[in-house]
Amino acid sequence: MHKWTKPIALALALLFTLGLVAGCGKQAATPSDRPIKVGVTAGPHAEIMDVVKKVAEKDGLKIQVVEFNDYVQPNVALSQGDIDANSFQHQPYLDNMVADRKYDIVSIAKTVIFPMGIYSKKVKTIADVKPGAVVAIPNDPTNGGRALLLLEKVGLIKLKPNAGLKAAVTDIAENPKNIKIKELDAAQIPRSLDDVDIAAINTNYAMTAGLVPTRDAIAIEDANSPYANVIAVRTKDKDNPAFQKLVKAYQSEEVKKFIQEHFKGSVVAAW
Repeated sequence: MHKWTKPIALALALLFTLGLVAGCGKQAATPSDRPIKVGVTAGPHAEIMDVVKKVAEKDGLKIQVVEFNDYVQPNVALSQGDIDANSFQHQPYLDNMVADRKYDIVSIAKTVIFPMGIYSKKVKTIADVKPGAVVAIPNDPTNGGRALLLLEKVGLIKLKPNAGLKAAVTDIAENPKNIKIKELDAAQIPRSLDDVDIAAINTNYAMTAGLVPTRDAIAIEDANSPYANVIAVRTKDKDNPAFQKLVKAYQSEEVKKFIQEHFKGSVVAAW
C-alpha cells in the first residue's frame, strides 16, 4: 500500500461518518425541535396567526407563518410537506378537497368563523317575519345550502332529513310561513335588502356593505356551525405534541381577546 493511501482512506471514512451524522440529524428534525410552518391566507387568518405565534413562543413553540394568496395552494403545500399545518378553511371545504384530491389531511381544532347572518331593513327579529315574506339567499350550491341551514336553525323552514350541507330549495320539507326564496348572486345580496324582507349574507359581503354580523344581523351562525374554520395537519402528524401546543396557543384567551377587539364582530372565535 502506498504511503498516501492510508491517510486518504481515513479521510474518506471520516467524511462518510460525518455525512451519516448530518443525514441522521436532518431526518431527526421534527416539528418539535424546529419552527413549524403554518400556512394561512392573507388577511384575517394571517393577522390572527401572528398573534398565535407570539403566544406559542411562551410555550417554547416557534412558528413560521407562510402566507398564500389563494385557497388551493395551502392544502397542496401541506400534502407535499412544504408546510406543517394550515389555518384558512372551514371543514366542508377541507372535506371536499380530501374527497376530490385524496389528501391525507385532517382537522385537529376549530379556529374562527366568518358567520353568515340574516339581515333585514324591514323586521327586527325573526319572529317578526310575516307569512309570504321574500327571503334572499346566495345562488351558489355551497352558500345556498349554508343559508338554508341557517333558515332552518331559526325555525323558518324545515329541510329533508338527508339534505346535508348541500341542501337546495327543493329540499325544503316544511315552510309554515310560506316564505318565498329568491336566489341571487352572493355579492349582490346586500344591495337587495330594500327589495326583500330578509337576506342571508356572507360576512365578507356584509363587511363590504358596512354591516357587522354580531351587531346588525337578526340571526347569526354560532360556534357550532359546520362552517367553522379549522387547523389542518397531515394525518400522520395529528398527535404530534407540537401541534397540541399550536392548538393551545390558538385557543388562548389572548387570541380570543385579539379577535374580539380587532375584528369587532366580523370574525368570531369558534371554540
